[in-house]
This record gives sequence, structure tokens and C-alpha cells, in this order.
Amino acid sequence: MIIKKSLINKSIEYILQHIDEEISIEDVANYCNFSKYHFTRMFKAETGISLYSFIKRVKMDQSAVSLKVEKDKTITDIGINYGYSSSNYSSAFSKQYSICPVEFRKSMNSTGVVNPFCPSEYNYFKSFEHYDGHIIIENLNDFKVIYERYIGDYSEIGVNWYSFMERYKDYIKPDTLLIEKSYNDPSITQLDKCIYDLCITVDEHVQSETLTTIKGGKFAVYRFSGYIYDIFITFLGIFNVWLPRSGYRRDERYALGIYHSIDRKNSHVNMDLCVAIK
Repeated sequence: MIIKKSLINKSIEYILQHIDEEISIEDVANYCNFSKYHFTRMFKAETGISLYSFIKRVKMDQSAVSLKVEKDKTITDIGINYGYSSSNYSSAFSKQYSICPVEFRKSMNSTGVVNPFCPSEYNYFKSFEHYDGHIIIENLNDFKVIYERYIGDYSEIGVNWYSFMERYKDYIKPDTLLIEKSYNDPSITQLDKCIYDLCITVDEHVQSETLTTIKGGKFAVYRFSGYIYDIFITFLGIFNVWLPRSGYRRDERYALGIYHSIDRKNSHVNMDLCVAIK
């Protein structure tokens, strides 16, 4: 599903940026200069989900990622960070994932994970030393991009890229970068509820209704060269194995995939997998 209305994208961006704060429906509607009643109707018409449910789901998904990677924080502290008391957090978490936060954290391991795109397949992680040897810390510049936002299964990205590039082919040049901005961990978030942006870099003079800026900053950058179906397990390895032991914390609640070359015939890519850190 493409989120076409710029106002709804604006509201989603606001929610994602303030998800660890006490954010209400009124806050989002006010930010978009609409009444609560009118804006909630617009949001549901565009996304298929109520604004309240969307905020609640994103909060819970992000808290689950925190449980996984911020192992020095207590479950109570993580719940409080996302606006829950200790008892309310456990109840809400259990309702969404059918497992309590304590058991969820115990179930997170550094050996591997079931591939959500192929549930019969178990993928094993590499060692911390492997990831650490492939990661460099870089300060990335801002990227001015044309983008489209999607809510749906990450496995549909390939098809969506073809359509996206066809729509914006006039902007694509030899030095254009293709960038995926992903907001969810598909091993946690329901596959059809994942949020991601497809982006192409453009020159400063370009004007378009679908322009935005991906902010730069400090990133852990993994130089990936391999098959497309291995991107998922590599990203998760960075989060599950490398990040908790690296001495860094994730800074922004998204990850970037920056393509440098794509061999569609053989499903092989060279790209940077980037995690914002602090």
C-alpha cells in the first residue's frame, strides 16, 4: 500500500520521531492543523487503520526492538520510555505478541532467527567478530530524495522498486543512489504492517511534491555484497549480535539500505546497510 497523501506522510513522520514521548491523537492532528475528528477519518481512509491503533502499534514494535538491543535497560524502564507503567506494559505487550516481555527478551538470542519470509527456514547469524570486521563508523551527509512510503510486506519491495523507478525514471542519472529506509524489524512487526520508504537521490534544484531529506549523521555501515535474500539476516545480525555488544546505541528508529550496484538477473547486490548510532 502506497501512502499517497503528503499530509498523512507528514503525520507518520511526526509519530515516528516522537514515538517515545507522550503522543496523543490531538498532538498529531494539531501538528497537521486539522481537527481531531476530521484528521482521524482522513488517516484511517488512507492507511486502513485508526490513528490510535497506529500509534499504539508503532510504540509497541519499537519497544520490542529496544528489548532486543538495549540489554542494559530493564523491562520496566523500556516500558516507561514508551509511556507505560510496569503492569500496563506487560499486559499490552502480551496482548500484541502473545508473549510477555520477560519471555520475549529471553527468546532473543545471538545464534539465529526464523526467516519471517520463509517460516520453514532458520537463518544463522555470523559472529560478533564477523560483523565488527565488516562495519565501519561513518558520518553520512544528508540525502535529498524523492520518495514514496509504503505499508506492507518487505518481500514486495522488489516489485515496488520497479514501479517506483518507472514513475521517476526522468530523475534517474548515472550517479543516482537508490535508498531503502526501513522502520520495522520484520521478525517483530507483522509482515503486512511494515513501514518503509523507497527513495532516489536528486539534485538540489529538483522540485517535487514527494521530496524529503534523509538526515545524515553517525552510522554503522556494513559493506554488503551478496544475494538479495541474505539482506534480511545480515541486518538482523547487526541488530541482534553486533549492536548490543558494540558500545553504541541506535540513534534513529530506522535503517538505510544504500544500493551501489544491482544484478537483477542473479539477484545479487552491492550495498551499504546503515544503522544510525550514538
